Amino acid sequence: MFERRLKAVAALLCGATAIGLATTGFAEIRPSLNFAGVTGLIDMPSGDVQSDGTLSISKSQFGPVGRTTLSFQITPRLSGSFRYTGVGNWNRYTNPGDFDTYYDRSFDLRYQLAQEGRFVPAVTVGFQDIIGTGIFAGEYIAATKTFGGSVKVTAGLGWGRFGSYGAIGAPFGDRPAVDFGRGGTLRLGQWFRGDMAPFAGVEWQATPKLTFKAEYSSDAYEFEAGERRTFDRKSPVNFGVEYAPSNGVRFGLYSLYGSEVGLSAQIVLDPKKSATGGSLGPGPLPVQARTAAKTWGPDWVTDTGAQSTMRRDLQKILGHDGIVVESLAVAPTTAQIRIRNTKLDNAPQALGRTARALAAVLPASVEQFEIVPMLHGVPQSKVVLQRSDLEQLEFAPGGDGQIRDRAQILAISGPAPDGAVYANGLYPRFSWNVSPFVATSLFDPENPLRADLRLRARASYDIAPGLVLSGAVSTKLFGNIDTSRQVSDSVLPHVRSDANQYASQGDPAVEHLTLAWFAKPAPNLFSRVTVGYLETMYGGVSTEVLWQRPDKPYALGVEVNYVKQRNFDQLFGFQDYSVVTGHVSGYYSFNNGFHAQLDVGRYLAGDVGATLTVEREFANGIKVGAFATLTDVSFDDFGEGSFDKGIKLEMPLAWILGRPTQKVNKMTLRPILRDGGARLNVDGRLYQTVREYQQTDLDAAWGRFWR
Repeated sequence: MFERRLKAVAALLCGATAIGLATTGFAEIRPSLNFAGVTGLIDMPSGDVQSDGTLSISKSQFGPVGRTTLSFQITPRLSGSFRYTGVGNWNRYTNPGDFDTYYDRSFDLRYQLAQEGRFVPAVTVGFQDIIGTGIFAGEYIAATKTFGGSVKVTAGLGWGRFGSYGAIGAPFGDRPAVDFGRGGTLRLGQWFRGDMAPFAGVEWQATPKLTFKAEYSSDAYEFEAGERRTFDRKSPVNFGVEYAPSNGVRFGLYSLYGSEVGLSAQIVLDPKKSATGGSLGPGPLPVQARTAAKTWGPDWVTDTGAQSTMRRDLQKILGHDGIVVESLAVAPTTAQIRIRNTKLDNAPQALGRTARALAAVLPASVEQFEIVPMLHGVPQSKVVLQRSDLEQLEFAPGGDGQIRDRAQILAISGPAPDGAVYANGLYPRFSWNVSPFVATSLFDPENPLRADLRLRARASYDIAPGLVLSGAVSTKLFGNIDTSRQVSDSVLPHVRSDANQYASQGDPAVEHLTLAWFAKPAPNLFSRVTVGYLETMYGGVSTEVLWQRPDKPYALGVEVNYVKQRNFDQLFGFQDYSVVTGHVSGYYSFNNGFHAQLDVGRYLAGDVGATLTVEREFANGIKVGAFATLTDVSFDDFGEGSFDKGIKLEMPLAWILGRPTQKVNKMTLRPILRDGGARLNVDGRLYQTVREYQQTDLDAAWGRFWR
């Protein structure tokens, strides 16, 4: 039996190699995803990786087994995945009458040990289901080599799930049984232990859109096909064909395990590339040489009317880009303009367009431009540009890098310079909008996806610089979130685990109603005080101070809150529970768009601990991150999942639509929502608010300065 299995693997590899050597074709075969949503063949992994930063979503189904997976290529070699698996017919033969579908959440990590070379295959080590229940846990080492430009051959060794069929020994000892308890913790003692089995496969890209695959699987599906008899596994050999109508979309049809037909759909996004091929907004104003700039007489320096005219002319130009000129102060050689960007999604682009407008409007003697971005009436930083640099570098090769090298990003606080001319009607200012949105409830075993379509009305009233009154009210149009009947079994105060009651009883709901005061007491110090109904579950007072130098990649913040729990109807009443909560937070921006945040303090349930968040942000504003919280609450008291953890996604609509807008879709995926490690949600937290116009973030997005 053992020799027969090895011969089957060898025959598959030899046949694939022969096809590859006889085939000429494409310079590159795009890495595809397997049924588990990771880079691979059909049900087996491969040694390939996706391109750096790739974000993928896949859905696969064969027989009773369905998987939905979100994967992210964190670095050029490291990738991570979050998967939600459902196996139907789970109790058909073992516990008839019990639940039909077993659902399980799992996390994967993969690391490429070696990149493919002329003679060397790509080699990847992977860990599947590293902190879940362990029912899908497995480890593997996979090697993949490309032949002839259109054929890829993969061979590997697996343990756990990947070592359950055709084992050839257990070189590292027996695989210990692990009591996963509440789940959500690492099982280091299992890794690479127990039976080891080979797997192999081949994929042939027949055309740029059509790919054929075949593989020998080492997964016996011991639980699904064996213990639970959800399907009949007759063969270890799988076959498939995949069709890719575009670079980012792929569909597959498969024959699996000699008894099942499988289907898959994959969406692969590259955050480094625009979904629409570029911005569809209006182009920038050309930099005007001083000889072409508007001529002013010698008395303009002391003529308030002349400076008011300059401000109006600037507003006419910048208004097309949604930039509001809050104030303008012009001296013989220097001008300071304070702007509010309401439309452009890229901060350097707003700075660049403002600089071009200044060059078109201001007298020829004005050489230095000081651009001060404003937010909630508070100056964020001061970007200093020389007019001669704009004139010299607009069309220079590498002009964006050169203008950045000559620009200064400085700290600033206080009002505009004496003599500044202000826009009329800046304060008070009222704005509002009404829009639909989808609220979701995920991972309930009775129904993994519940959703409501709701209508939300928002309003904001800027009373004075830094003083903002805002609120939001929503009502349900239709949906099924209120069908959840789960009752929290938490032994901690129910600070989050009663979320289904808020969702079902809050119609209409006052989502928040707050008065916020933003200020800048010193050039490097920001502050915020927010009072009112802070979020859907809590009201009270939230205070925060942030130290942030514009030229440093790190920042330090302190937040203290006193809150009471709101009634489930989310109107104006409160429950008895109240708590003082707060954190000391450290922030650091690394290279390549990576940001880390460490929060240490007291959480809503009164527990004390720390949260580590790591995210990667791309120049277009897309963010992908993960977080984990450990507090003095024991794993048993926390409940299912052991501790709070999850994935965060932010997708700017400008990247999707191809036109300027500052709207962002945000999503947090938690395996389960419990009470330990729960933190207050409040709008306007300072670091995420102010960092856009600090040096690290400006440098990351500076490529659009001239656009």
